[in-house]
Amino acid sequence: MANLRGVLMALAAFAIFASHDVVIKILGATYSPFQLIFFSVLLSFPLVTFMLMRDPTQGHLRPVHPWWIALRTGAGVFGGVSVFYAFSVLPLAQTYAILFASPLLITILSIPILGERVRVRRWAAVIVGLIGVMVVLRPGSADLGLGHLAALSAAVASALTSIIIRKVGRDERSIVLLLYPMAANFVIMACALPFVYQPMPIEHLGMIGIISLFGFVAGLCLISAYKNAEAAIVAPMQYSQIIWASVFGYIIFNESVDQATLIGASIIILSGLYIVLRESTSSVSENTPVLRTRSRHETSTTFRISPFVSRYLRRK
Repeated sequence: MANLRGVLMALAAFAIFASHDVVIKILGATYSPFQLIFFSVLLSFPLVTFMLMRDPTQGHLRPVHPWWIALRTGAGVFGGVSVFYAFSVLPLAQTYAILFASPLLITILSIPILGERVRVRRWAAVIVGLIGVMVVLRPGSADLGLGHLAALSAAVASALTSIIIRKVGRDERSIVLLLYPMAANFVIMACALPFVYQPMPIEHLGMIGIISLFGFVAGLCLISAYKNAEAAIVAPMQYSQIIWASVFGYIIFNESVDQATLIGASIIILSGLYIVLRESTSSVSENTPVLRTRSRHETSTTFRISPFVSRYLRRK
């Protein structure tokens, strides 16, 4: 019963996340990613502040591993801009298909950063998954633009942030992992804002508020899912976003999922599922970088659940 409750909470979380991305795409047709991220972060601060007021952890906000936190912050900012831009210019389903390569990249990055040993079967899954990415992109037979590069960059940045959280998450306070990327986003986007700013009517500001609220609520739902169900059951639920992307893309944006995207996404998802299931076996992966810290792609506009999930799982 607890696992079922966890699955339902996870499905609800990713449905809300998909709705969150729809609003980004709608606003991205008019406004720069820098402007959208600035106001999203600005409106997220009150929600995150209320949550952090309940944090009983004693200590200061200086990072224990400043260079790793700096790299995590830079990757978060870069990944946030990339994913906002990708959603703005690419079909939803295609964007998700490329972002789903992130668990594959996590497996690769775990070797130099975590000292993980990746055996033949997981290497095979990674290679198959990357072939799926090539099927989605189909270089040579389709025009590749900045949107595709942005989606790939967002997948790499998201993988890097997940690995860094696994690397230093035991030593750093969750609030440090949370606030530094948000603060950096606020400052950097504020510097860029004068060059890209367009006046926003009140209804568009309200939609940005929805982005912040949806990201916050979905994050809480996902934390609840991990508390109720096994991580190996919750983690694969992220792939349900491709269903919502297809439905929303068709209904709202008149997008259709072409055959190459469907085949490539299926290959990527199957390889990602295999990696998640393999890493649920303790003898296969000591660090489980995908399984225990995986939530979804990085935006740094609201709180990332990975540090909170990791802290909770360490107490189990």
